[in-house]
Amino acid sequence: MTRIDDTFARLRAEGRKAFVAYMMGGDPDEATSLEVMRGLPGAGVDIIELGLPFTDPMADGPTIQRAGQRALDGGMTMDKVLGMVRAFRETDTTTPIVLMGYYNPIYARGVDRFLADASAAGIDGLIIVDLPPEEDSELCLPAQKAGLNFIRLATPTTDDKRLPTVLQNTSGFVYYVSITGITGAAAAEAGDVAPEVARIKAQTDLPVIVGFGITTPDAAQAIASVADGCVVGSAIVKLIGEGKPVAEVLDFVAGLAEGAHKG
Repeated sequence: MTRIDDTFARLRAEGRKAFVAYMMGGDPDEATSLEVMRGLPGAGVDIIELGLPFTDPMADGPTIQRAGQRALDGGMTMDKVLGMVRAFRETDTTTPIVLMGYYNPIYARGVDRFLADASAAGIDGLIIVDLPPEEDSELCLPAQKAGLNFIRLATPTTDDKRLPTVLQNTSGFVYYVSITGITGAAAAEAGDVAPEVARIKAQTDLPVIVGFGITTPDAAQAIASVADGCVVGSAIVKLIGEGKPVAEVLDFVAGLAEGAHKG
């Protein structure tokens, strides 16, 4: 059982849906980013999704692309992102952290070294959006052997023929992408999402969390009501990019979390 598994077990026992918050590691700077990260659990966040800055983030829209570039311009590196996680773990040993990013920086570091460093820092799971199931031997299987959940994305274009392959080695939860396209590009609609979540849940016992296109507490509640929870990223990152005070960012997150938990 990982922290992710424990969190979903607790939420089920409480009759609540999960709220997952995404933030970019090191945006707008390392100190501010860590302050936001440390404040997320108190704002109602059940799982933290921490972005690993990368120069070519193909799945991300302009808001998160700019966040990654700000972090890179500020000197953020993988070592510093893992350092943030270690610092977070000094005061929080229970909130799950999922590292989200792309395979290139991991490949450059070396898979074995990366997994050892990530585990030691306190990472619980990985979302690596550019590694399809056909490449599971590259990272997915070694990650699971190292005790990390490997979380896969399913999308509106993942048909019934493809879905079993996507689910095969997924663990922790399934991340359903509610729209066709990049992050922050359109609004998620519960009516469209509900049958897709049901289709996925017919083939797996894993929780299904919905992300992309959720920007308000009402939307978080609506989407969470038809899934096991929801993820918000771009709307949070946008406030950080606008230079809003950390307290204001966390107040916004708290509203989203309240909405999701009502779902």
